[in-house]
Amino acid sequence: MTITREQCRAARGLLNWNQPTLAQKLGVATSTIANFERGSSTPYRKTLAAIRSVLEDGGVLFIDGDPTAGPGVRLRDPLGE
Repeated sequence: MTITREQCRAARGLLNWNQPTLAQKLGVATSTIANFERGSSTPYRKTLAAIRSVLEDGGVLFIDGDPTAGPGVRLRDPLGE
C-alpha cells in the first residue's frame, strides 16, 4: 500500500489542503511533504502509509495500478459507494 508523489499532490488538491495542512495532520515537517512531492526525497514506508491514511480519512480513494491509466485518486462518494 504505497502512494506516488503525483497521487499525494492530486489528493491534497481534491481536499483543498496545502502542504502545511497535510504536514500538521501527520505531525511531520512541511519539508517532508514538499520534498516528497518535488521528488527530491522518498519518505520512509511508514510515513508513506500515514500520508495515505490521513488522505483517505479526509475522503480520498486511491486507484492503484489501473492497467490503462495508471494510479490515481478520486473523492469518496458521499453516499458511501
